[in-house]
Amino acid sequence: MAEHTGETRNEQLTRNVGELLQELRVAQAGVQILFGFLLSVVFTDRFHDASGFEKSLHLSAVVLAMASTALLTAPAAWHRLLFRTGSRERILTVGNKLVLVGLVCLALAITCTVALIAKVVYGEISMIIMAVLSVLIFGTLWFVMPIRLNPADGDQPTGPPK
Repeated sequence: MAEHTGETRNEQLTRNVGELLQELRVAQAGVQILFGFLLSVVFTDRFHDASGFEKSLHLSAVVLAMASTALLTAPAAWHRLLFRTGSRERILTVGNKLVLVGLVCLALAITCTVALIAKVVYGEISMIIMAVLSVLIFGTLWFVMPIRLNPADGDQPTGPPK
């Protein structure tokens, strides 16, 4: 039996896979909207007049959004391909790592996009300020705070109180 929940190991793995896939639905919506926006920018008249640096920043955002899409959809694809093969634990272990890297790519893609917009609209200083601010916000909310909220003692439950 799994600790704290009264579930069997298989029930816990099934629930964890379901939770992972549900979390991916939330992240994927954001990356799809961003990716669509980035792809459409290339077809505007203003983009053709952009500097080489601005085009490079845009391409960096596109590549990061593409990588994020691939990384965030991989666990769902793996689940479909490996359904009922007894691979849930491996899907969760590797899938969790892929999702974390995918979230880093998503945060960087958004940062590049925000920096590009700030550069085009307000200039280089605004670009730097917005990029730093974006990295700080994502880094703090997505990575620093969860690490700090994690109980020091691994035996403590991490879910909400009942």
